[in-house]
Amino acid sequence: MYMLYISKMKSPSGQLSQNSLSFFSNLYNSPSSQNTDLKPTMSSFQSSSSGSRTEASQSSSGAIHVIIGPMFAGKTTALIRRLKSESNNERSVAIIKSNKDSRYGLDSIVTHDGAKLPCWALPDLSSFRQKIGDDAYNKLDVIGIDEAQFFEDLYDFCCNAADHDRKTVIVAGLDGDYLRRRFGTVLDIVPLADSVTKLTARCELCGKRAFFTLRKTEETQTELIGGSDVYKPVCRQHYFNGQVIIDAANNVLESPKIHSDMYQLHLSS
Repeated sequence: MYMLYISKMKSPSGQLSQNSLSFFSNLYNSPSSQNTDLKPTMSSFQSSSSGSRTEASQSSSGAIHVIIGPMFAGKTTALIRRLKSESNNERSVAIIKSNKDSRYGLDSIVTHDGAKLPCWALPDLSSFRQKIGDDAYNKLDVIGIDEAQFFEDLYDFCCNAADHDRKTVIVAGLDGDYLRRRFGTVLDIVPLADSVTKLTARCELCGKRAFFTLRKTEETQTELIGGSDVYKPVCRQHYFNGQVIIDAANNVLESPKIHSDMYQLHLSS
């Protein structure tokens, strides 16, 4: 299968281009390899007959596929797998992630075990078409969106891309925050979706299926970007137990302050 696409990436002289060699070297090397030569669109997989591919794209309808779950559930891994499959079918792919998430750099989406693909890191989705250019956008078949919970304009973008522009949009993101409340607008696009995949992780405390994300730290803001140093996946029982422990610890930490405030009030009276 891959030899077929390698042959399509040869130059007129019969040699593989430097970009093509760089693409395959980075794609199949160890997780520690660098992807600095990759472009945000996976055009290296595409057939040279872009005209026929564009006509096929325009004749097909759009679609929206949503991948949700807690942290460490493999959402980005599933997204990468889907996008590679689309590329193998000679479909032009671009990937977007929020520029808020710079844990592994801004030029790639990266799984927790180090697999990566090049991407566009943007503050919002509405700027994507202008960033990539109308001509490149019109030739796209598939748009992948990682860490979708950070995009406030997710609903409108998915509607326009799938309904009007006939793109296949594959979205991966958290459906809930550390308090098990809706996170961003990911759940808003579920009614738009052709398919919804709910992934689970493995509970860090007992090994059972983990549906929730437990925050280890005392910060209370909804958006707190971090990895295993800040969050852990847990089952329902250990989420409840963990929240009880965290609440009790916070009460203990607050009690000296309460006593101190009462003592100061007593002295001043």
